[in-house]
Amino acid sequence: MDVGLKRELEEKVRSGERLTREDGIALYESDDLAWLGGLAHDVRTRKNGDVVHFNVNRHLNMTNVCTASCAYCSFQRKPGEKDAYTMRIEEAVKLAKAMEGENLTELHIVNGLHPNLPWRYYPRSLRELKAALPHVSLKAFTATEIHHFETISGMSASEILDELIDAGLESLTGGGAEIFDWEVRQHIVDHRTHWEDWSRIHRLAHEKGLKTPCTMLYGHIEEPRHRVDHVLRLRELQDETGGFQVFIPLRYQHDFVDVQDGKVRNRLQARTQMATGAEALKTFAVSRLLFDNVPHVKVFWVMHGVQTAQLALQHGADDMDGSVVEYKITHDADNFGTPNKLTREDLLDLIRDAGFRPVERNTRYEIIREYEGPDPERRESPQPMRV
Repeated sequence: MDVGLKRELEEKVRSGERLTREDGIALYESDDLAWLGGLAHDVRTRKNGDVVHFNVNRHLNMTNVCTASCAYCSFQRKPGEKDAYTMRIEEAVKLAKAMEGENLTELHIVNGLHPNLPWRYYPRSLRELKAALPHVSLKAFTATEIHHFETISGMSASEILDELIDAGLESLTGGGAEIFDWEVRQHIVDHRTHWEDWSRIHRLAHEKGLKTPCTMLYGHIEEPRHRVDHVLRLRELQDETGGFQVFIPLRYQHDFVDVQDGKVRNRLQARTQMATGAEALKTFAVSRLLFDNVPHVKVFWVMHGVQTAQLALQHGADDMDGSVVEYKITHDADNFGTPNKLTREDLLDLIRDAGFRPVERNTRYEIIREYEGPDPERRESPQPMRV
């Protein structure tokens, strides 16, 4: 990168001036990861100090049966496939209830777009989960699922959200976003929820007082300019609603597990490599710099690996998600070593080891408990790790 442009971008960031589309593309073109990490670290420190947030959650996927066959997805199954499943609501409640002793604060629920389940299954599942776990926040359903519910129920998204909120919904999930630019999206997505409907549904959720996450699936066939476009669309919507709490870059996964079984559901992997650790850190840094109006950036350690997740905390991220305990959407695809579960103590150790102070939060980013930071005699104060 030209020295003059580098200095100009530094001045913009440090003065709080909003970066442009051209700035974002220029940042991706830089090969100075230490410099990018330093800028992003400065921004995350101004917003969140030395804190890294986490929560104690459980991911619950009640069915993997899906009408869509998205090119990147290893999770979906068609009706009648040997390993297709759909839980009875009582079964889902039993699974969730088994986690109660670990001071669970959130259930994160995402499903396939089941062709035959009735609409009533979904609000009923929330009501029964909430009755069984009244102190647990229900973070459930992507905008794609809400759009699907419109089709199977004949109701509007507004009516659907009202009923789900009444049943206990506290937040949508951020999925279904992938990459919004149609140049890429038409090759990776096999459902009908695109930017117009995704943004419509999150706008409605924000109008009803919900705070939601937003995501981006990166590291497949998209280019940096598509990532920049994706973030800027979300940034513009955030200017309008203020309803996004956190941005989550999600690392695209190859279909290692299904390859071993001779079933290749991921139709992209023959022409993709997956993002390297350096590319992941660059994506976190540029996203933090561009997305100036969202308070938090989360690294989902399940999709990045624990060590890359720790490094991401020094490249703009300030949230390490949670304990998880089985994330089928990723673990049905990869076998590169992420565990199914990190305990509260595991998360505390990882955050401190990266040089930060752990803070346990709930779904609304309200603080549950603050913990001591790293031993000052063992490590200097947090700063960007030089790569």
